[in-house]
Amino acid sequence: MDKGEEFTIAKPKAWLLNYIEVLKPRETILLTFIGLCAAVVAGDGHPHIPTFLLVTLAVLLGSGGTNGLTNYIDREVDARMKRTQHRPLPSGRIFPAWKMLPLAITLVVIGLIIAWFLDPLCFVFGLLGVIAASTWRKKITCVFPQGTIAGCAPVLIGYLAFGQLDLTILFLCILIGVWIPIHVWSVMIANREDYIGAGITYFPLSWKVKDVIKLLLGLSILLYGSSIALYYFNDFGLPYLVVANILGILMVFVTARLLITGISHDAWRVYKLTAFPYLGILFLTMALNLWLL
Repeated sequence: MDKGEEFTIAKPKAWLLNYIEVLKPRETILLTFIGLCAAVVAGDGHPHIPTFLLVTLAVLLGSGGTNGLTNYIDREVDARMKRTQHRPLPSGRIFPAWKMLPLAITLVVIGLIIAWFLDPLCFVFGLLGVIAASTWRKKITCVFPQGTIAGCAPVLIGYLAFGQLDLTILFLCILIGVWIPIHVWSVMIANREDYIGAGITYFPLSWKVKDVIKLLLGLSILLYGSSIALYYFNDFGLPYLVVANILGILMVFVTARLLITGISHDAWRVYKLTAFPYLGILFLTMALNLWLL
């Protein structure tokens, strides 16, 4: 096989990987995972398998498509940031950028159609999540309320496919609502100069770093309290209580450390902890708890 043949074989593979990457697979998988865990909770540990598979498709396709849309909307800002300039759209690996829109829109539409068949409320919250995520732009807005709505949508779809609006889903949404600003603002602190250099100057970048970190510490304490409240309102059991305490204390500790040091590396640690180590393990424990007890 000569080099020309190698190129013609490798090019379709690279093309496929670019289109997968533009859907933010790590973020999409995390959103799908917590949505499925919420479905397990609503289904008392034994959700109806065909419905569970439909929830998987609805959240996976909807989240992936929505993430693709946000990548398209933020492509010009991403091109000005060192952290994001190598993504498929700002780097030109997908060019012109609109070529990914049919894929993203198709995934969103299919996800919403499936959500409608699950329950009309699943469709409503899914649509609100898409709209919120599409208007939560780096250039003009911070986290509230769009980020909270977008982050809660997968959990609401998973939960309402098997359950109904109650205190459990309320506290799950409160948990997500407190988690999102910690997750987003910590990465903005860690890459503060990069964001400002790209022309992003809204809150929290408009505040002094020390003041933002104090706010993050307060939110971490509130996040800890929200996770413990879930134990009492849903009776998740001792395994969940132990894990929630360990993760909550760890989250407060790393945020308090950031307040002391104020260095970007510690802000990056807060950001990394908030992703799967915190949110993923906490939701996994909710599901496992129903199987263990």
